[in-house]
Amino acid sequence: MDRTSGVIVVATADFEVYHGVVGELRERGVEFTTIEPDRTPPERTRVLITGPDDAPPDGVETVRADPDDPRTAVETALSALRTGDGRTIIGVDPGDRPGVAVLSGETVVAAFHVPLADAPRIVSDEVEGAVDPLVRIGDGARLQGATIVNALDGVRVELVDETGTTPSLGTGARGMGDVLAAVNIARLEGEPIESREIEPTEGELTAIKHRSRERSPENRAIDEALAKRVAHGELSVEEALEEHREG
Repeated sequence: MDRTSGVIVVATADFEVYHGVVGELRERGVEFTTIEPDRTPPERTRVLITGPDDAPPDGVETVRADPDDPRTAVETALSALRTGDGRTIIGVDPGDRPGVAVLSGETVVAAFHVPLADAPRIVSDEVEGAVDPLVRIGDGARLQGATIVNALDGVRVELVDETGTTPSLGTGARGMGDVLAAVNIARLEGEPIESREIEPTEGELTAIKHRSRERSPENRAIDEALAKRVAHGELSVEEALEEHREG
């Protein structure tokens, strides 16, 4: 049975363990499935999460979850998933709220949709300890993408043509487009890049000023110098507004 590209399976009769572990997995966007504890795990099972009193089958890597600490069990399972033959590849769909997808081989083991300011930390945390990790960033939203590229240190980064990576979304899938695009970006080869220096256009600076006016209680826009610092990722719009008020 090939388990190197498999999934996490939750198999427990413990109500607290089940809901705690499933909640943690869903929060991370991890692919998983659930079965009754007396059922044979499916073919693609890579790691089995059970409760402290469950009797797991032989031959499957098992993590026992404490009902009071499901997070630790999930982290242990994810760590086991990432130590298979699959290389850790992180796809990033840049924007004001980038989508970030973490793949181990072909398996999506974590996904995030976070503010731009948090994206470099998320990516750095996910590559930490991985063997030969690779980060692939879409070439759209060039200013936000450059901010992420320039904040990463000591990891291989590729710039990917993201044309066609955002899927059409059905009803109820709002907000998932960036994450699904990040998964597709992670699966495409790109051009190696160490840094990305981009000067914002007048239109981009105007858009940042307009955004600052919308967020300002005084209906005031920041000046061009502050707008450029926002464009380069040195300040958030809120931080720029604060400097504008103090100035």
